[in-house]
Amino acid sequence: MTLGAAAGPLAVEAREALDLATDLGGYTIMIGGTNGAHLTSFSLVDILSHGRACAIMNPYYTVLFAPAIQQLFTLAADIFEAAGYAPAGTTQLTGRALGVAVARAMMAFQEHIGFPTRLADVPGFSDGHIARALAAAKNPQFKSKLENMPAALSVELVDEYMGPVLQAAQTGDLALIRNLDQ
Repeated sequence: MTLGAAAGPLAVEAREALDLATDLGGYTIMIGGTNGAHLTSFSLVDILSHGRACAIMNPYYTVLFAPAIQQLFTLAADIFEAAGYAPAGTTQLTGRALGVAVARAMMAFQEHIGFPTRLADVPGFSDGHIARALAAAKNPQFKSKLENMPAALSVELVDEYMGPVLQAAQTGDLALIRNLDQ
């Protein structure tokens, strides 16, 4: 369905599905809050739109949050399996392994539509963007955003956990990401 919208701007059914997904996303944010990708995106506004930044960052935060919201990622794995972006058996994985598999499936979809999967692939990206994102996350105004993430963070944990997520997003290396339970 999504590929139809990407392939042809007149694909009405695909565009309606994307519209509904956008509405659902807005409702989800209203009810459940946002995550690290959303928070990080505001530090990338000079090189990416908010939506594109979130799309690049989501696989990396998926790995960070997987142990905390495993049930949701099992549902996502089922969708990615059905669409051919995740191998059979992905839904049987748990914890970090599930998060890594879902992140890889997300990245496979991104590659399929010609979308960047790493920050290093974005023109204008620099280490300064990582420094800006970490500084923004430590801003006291965002304390509640950190605490409302699927795996709650504190300002003191930003460098230790968000730092590796941002480094992973720069390089594409999911192994750099640490989970809160490690």
